[in-house]
Amino acid sequence: MKKLLIVLAIASVSVASFAQEDPTLKHSVATNSFWSNWFVQAGANWNAWYTATEHGFDLNKSPLKKFRSNPGAAVAVGKWFTPGLGLRLKAQGIWGKKVAGAGAEENEGNSNKYWILNGHVMFNLSNLICGYSDSRVVNVIPFVGGGLGRTMTYDLYAMDLSAGVQVQFRINKNFGVHVEAGWNRLEGDIDGTDYGYGNRGWDSHDNNVYAELGLTYNLGKATWNKVPDVDAIKAAHQAAIDALNAKLRDAEAENARLKALLDKPVEKEVVSESVKEFITTPVSVFFNLAKTNVANPKDLVNVRALAKYAKDNNSNILVTGYADSSTGTPAINEKLSIARAETVKGELVNMGVAAEKIKTAHNGGVKILGVDLPIDFDRRATVQITE
Repeated sequence: MKKLLIVLAIASVSVASFAQEDPTLKHSVATNSFWSNWFVQAGANWNAWYTATEHGFDLNKSPLKKFRSNPGAAVAVGKWFTPGLGLRLKAQGIWGKKVAGAGAEENEGNSNKYWILNGHVMFNLSNLICGYSDSRVVNVIPFVGGGLGRTMTYDLYAMDLSAGVQVQFRINKNFGVHVEAGWNRLEGDIDGTDYGYGNRGWDSHDNNVYAELGLTYNLGKATWNKVPDVDAIKAAHQAAIDALNAKLRDAEAENARLKALLDKPVEKEVVSESVKEFITTPVSVFFNLAKTNVANPKDLVNVRALAKYAKDNNSNILVTGYADSSTGTPAINEKLSIARAETVKGELVNMGVAAEKIKTAHNGGVKILGVDLPIDFDRRATVQITE
């Protein structure tokens, strides 16, 4: 048992090191949910027993000898946590052969019904070395682990260590065929025969080797999505971002020019063409999705200029609220457009415009600016001088 614990400790350190140095980091994939990448396996095998009592009897070691081998079955369930690292729980057994030392060849048919339950750490070398591919046909998967075995025939239990390799052949994203070869090394007697020969070589413990052919079925989502290339996305949209920033700078410069023009003393009857264009063009105030408070205070700069003109000229103002048509129900968009118009009206009142000089309207969900610009530009209210 002491040796078993030491080997398990070394195996745990090796697994942790392997996981930390996982080369799939070079081929990044997005992390799936806990319920993704589960699989079940079922197979038939040919298993052979090498008993602890064989040492020194010069028995033929072939696993195909009738006195030591029998067919068996196996089932397993597991999960891949990364494309290269997974865990599974495997049960195998049913029929075995007891090998009783000298003269075993003449002792054919000495059955030993048993089962072995192992937990395995699995390493998909194909993904670890070559990078993940959801269309790869062949995957090579070594595994190591340990567990517990029992013989029902003799009612004995034993701890074991297990190792082997599995090769999977992909049929489609859900189904695959696998072949597997493995070795289970049991610490104690599990075949019901123990002549007390002690620890004398690899066969001083009961050993089980097997070759298996089976089916693998992947449950739910069985693939991995590659991590989006953020730099590529940014590069693709940089031109649009630069264009919008340029428009914003031009608008701010024009706003400053018009504000200075409005502040300049002029005779009411002499109004420049630029001022006429400014006061008759609706000014937009934008809002965030499902919000009724002004998204950016900078939007109120032009509104303040219109408010000053309206006060100086005793003009009326029309405020119209909008919501975008791509989100929300018509009833919700109706309420949003009304509330946004009222918000801007309140800002105008705070700027000194008499409430009775302000009319409000609403237009529900629309798609006006969203034709050439992002749809969120339609989440706005407009302010316009009405003479």
